[in-house]
Amino acid sequence: MTFTQLEVFAALARVGSFSRAAQMLGISQSGVSHAIKQLETELGVTLFLREGAAATVTEVGGRLLARANDILQQKEALQQEADAEQGMARGTLRIASFGATSSLRLLPQLLARYQSAHPLVEVQIEEATDEVVVQWLLERRVELGFVVLPDERFDTLPLTEDELVAVLPSAHPLAAKSAVRAMDLHGQPFIRTSAGSGPHIDAFLAQEGAVPRTLFRFEQLSSMMGFVARGDALTIAARLALPSPPDGVVYRPLKPRCRRPIALAALRFDKLSPAAAAFVETTRKARKHWVMG
Repeated sequence: MTFTQLEVFAALARVGSFSRAAQMLGISQSGVSHAIKQLETELGVTLFLREGAAATVTEVGGRLLARANDILQQKEALQQEADAEQGMARGTLRIASFGATSSLRLLPQLLARYQSAHPLVEVQIEEATDEVVVQWLLERRVELGFVVLPDERFDTLPLTEDELVAVLPSAHPLAAKSAVRAMDLHGQPFIRTSAGSGPHIDAFLAQEGAVPRTLFRFEQLSSMMGFVARGDALTIAARLALPSPPDGVVYRPLKPRCRRPIALAALRFDKLSPAAAAFVETTRKARKHWVMG
């Protein structure tokens, strides 16, 4: 078993395509296939289900993937420690972000501070929903990620507090309210989103048995805002992910308030690579600008 085989394993699991994995790694598609076949032969298990150029991780492959990512993280940390002994701070740091709340409101300032102090460290950001960020942390696909608290599975550094708000057409009767209850949305035309706040929105609606009429499902925030501005539907979204209200749109708090504490997380802060530990320290120093509450 080689590091190269594990790197191919991790890359293929990440992108789910032999051709895309080959492109990511800068090798041939046959090279990816050969490495996976050798690894499967050595381990005596099937890591992927193949369908043409596509590849889906098997159940046993998923369990072994976390081990493989852990080994690769330790390899990266080892090299970073060696570089640090020579007075060089370099390497690769992988961070998961759950969307506009962390990607636009927190990361730009943190990255600017961090890259000023550590210009030779390559920071790779991957964006996904809340649940997928948690999965990537558990699988050790990334070292650091932004999560919604509480989550006892990780070491966390609280940063700020987001809040779900109702996003309403300015001419809608609910816009006259100071706060919007779940039952105010019952039967109303509604926009669903695949954003990570979805389960929190569902929980808010369910507490009073409210069932809006879901007419639209959008991934893009701009699409949601356009339909709300035209008066076609209402929605709920995380306030920090939203821009200033455009013409025709207003934001109203929910009742009861639906707050979401946000933190930087890792499996263990005391086991991080030097690059990741430095990012946590940078965040620790910067977080006074985002005091919770």
